[in-house]
Amino acid sequence: MRGSRTLRAALYTLALLALPVAACASTPPTQIPTPHVPKERFQSALVTATAYNSLRSQADHTPDIAAWGDKLEPGMKAIAVSRDLLNAGLTRGMRVKIEGLEGEYVVLDRMPSRWSKRIDIYMGEDVRAARNWGVREVEIRWTPVD
Repeated sequence: MRGSRTLRAALYTLALLALPVAACASTPPTQIPTPHVPKERFQSALVTATAYNSLRSQADHTPDIAAWGDKLEPGMKAIAVSRDLLNAGLTRGMRVKIEGLEGEYVVLDRMPSRWSKRIDIYMGEDVRAARNWGVREVEIRWTPVD
């Protein structure tokens, strides 16, 4: 009985050695950003990301009104983008994924023309969160409109 177990183990080992290497290797799963949009359809950019709040000390007399007239409210996932990104196709209403943050952010504001390759993430009235974010280099991704 013991001999037959040893023989079975030896045959099993030989069978494994006979398998091609590809059959033993595990292949990583394919990562698709969004099920209905092929990965090659996304555009991306490396940008400087800052944060802002809807406070009078940081804006004009209507800090909760964005450049195109949208009303900003705490809890919204909104961003402002520099004009070069607008020209690159990242226009009002587009949804953007930001490296390091959950969910999608909507382009609802634009930045002054002095900035380039830059986004400003809306953080409501939470000044502490905006300061903790600071200034970071991040990758953003979006799906262009045809």
